[in-house]
Amino acid sequence: MSSTTPLSAQFTEADDPLLISPDEAVAILRGAPWQRFAVLGDSIAAGTGDPSPGYASTGWADRVATTLSAVNPALAYRNTGRIGATSTQVRERQLPGILEFAPDLVHVSCGGNDLFEAGGDPGLLRENLSALVAALTEAGALVSVFTVADVWGIERMAPMRTMRTRMAAMNDVIRSVAAEYDAVLTEFWDHPVRTRATLMSADLIHFTKSGHAVVASEVVRALARRLDRNQGTH
Repeated sequence: MSSTTPLSAQFTEADDPLLISPDEAVAILRGAPWQRFAVLGDSIAAGTGDPSPGYASTGWADRVATTLSAVNPALAYRNTGRIGATSTQVRERQLPGILEFAPDLVHVSCGGNDLFEAGGDPGLLRENLSALVAALTEAGALVSVFTVADVWGIERMAPMRTMRTRMAAMNDVIRSVAAEYDAVLTEFWDHPVRTRATLMSADLIHFTKSGHAVVASEVVRALARRLDRNQGTH
């Protein structure tokens, strides 16, 4: 993407330079072995976000599942994401059912609710996230995680700027756990989508559906890189 692309512009799915097309997404994941895809976590996992003109009103996880289903029509998909879920709740209430589902690919998204209020404990978040990823990895699943984007430079995000330090701390936990368990990490902190004026929903917490589309593209790219690594093509 050109550095001169006007990231504040309103794109559509047809011309958004940060997206890959459905055909390209399928092509780069062709041969992927995953047959059971699961997502657990909070509102980010659940796909919460305002509609965006010109984009399907579909959360990022459902978009990824659609791509994986095109690669493998027999794919089974389960998403237990819940608005407001903390990492402790995800560990206690969602993990057992996901393990019973026996996925071979799992995305874990939690932590924001742990640290959203002042006084949140990054140590407890790390303990819970490590336990989640360890249990899923030991069960034979490839685990995927992503960091949150540094959106606090957007003018309308000014009321939320006190959250930046806490979300940066959450990202540090996510990166550390991903490295420890060799999870697939999709990095969004410095991603160019972070500067888009149309990125954030009215609640100033969740991405709009245009942001979800970008997240889905980046997760597909990260999974494709892992496939390439496993196949020794790079």
